[in-house]
Amino acid sequence: MLPPFLKPNDQIRIISPSGVIDTVYIDGAKKILESWNLQVTEGTFARSEYGRFAGTKMQRLNDLQLAFDDPEVKAILCSRGGYGVAQIIDKIDFSNFSHHPKWLIGFSDITILHNAISNLGVASIHGIMAKHLTELPIDSEQMIAFKKILLGEQHSYSISNEQLNKPGTTTGKLIGGNLSVLMGLRGSQFDCDYKNAILFIEDIGEKPYHIDRMMQNLRFSGALSQLSGLIVGQFSDCEEDQLMKQTISEIIVDAVSEYNFPVCFNFPAGHVDYNLPLILGTNVKLEVTEKKSQLSFY
Repeated sequence: MLPPFLKPNDQIRIISPSGVIDTVYIDGAKKILESWNLQVTEGTFARSEYGRFAGTKMQRLNDLQLAFDDPEVKAILCSRGGYGVAQIIDKIDFSNFSHHPKWLIGFSDITILHNAISNLGVASIHGIMAKHLTELPIDSEQMIAFKKILLGEQHSYSISNEQLNKPGTTTGKLIGGNLSVLMGLRGSQFDCDYKNAILFIEDIGEKPYHIDRMMQNLRFSGALSQLSGLIVGQFSDCEEDQLMKQTISEIIVDAVSEYNFPVCFNFPAGHVDYNLPLILGTNVKLEVTEKKSQLSFY
């Protein structure tokens, strides 16, 4: 289910359910969103600081729950990722949200919320947060794409071919996000439903053998065998390890080598400035050819 797309004067609320954020970025995001004729409000504790977190567990949970439950809020922008949602995800009451869904926006640690919402049958936006909204040029492709998705302009992405791509055409529910965060959900009620899904993965700062361990878990647990497609985003600040005898991309290729689904590498989404928004929890079409890969939302 797609939540209602935004219209002029709709309210979007900025909250900080994970790490503490420099409030300059909240101010910057607010300025941009208001220039798009949206009404911007903030969670009570969006600017709070409690160690590495943007407030205590109860403060962050309170802001998140109020944003989910307030009928006037049409979209929720998480100010940043970091770490923290795992501490409160099982305390959230999704009953009102399930009946009156709204857009949830963010990436990184926000992957937990995307998964929880996807399992309810509701779509969400894996996309830029307050820092990018503040620092990116207003006419950058990722800013334009984000605004279009938020306002309901469906579109598709076409990217150039990568040598390690596996050609094919498939459809399925787009799921995923940060690989390390996804692994923290394995075996829980918030784990992905991999059956006939197209999995998107990205990560930052992980060692190659950590990535291999995670991919092997997805392989021997049977998760990979259920997929209809794989989209590999950006693996940022992940140093290559000569002792592994494989690059990170080759590690992923090896893990999925026994399956027939199409694989798209180097998709521009993740912990990078060129971070294109994705609608998770909705059906998409992935076409991987010898010349290009195309991802279409419908």
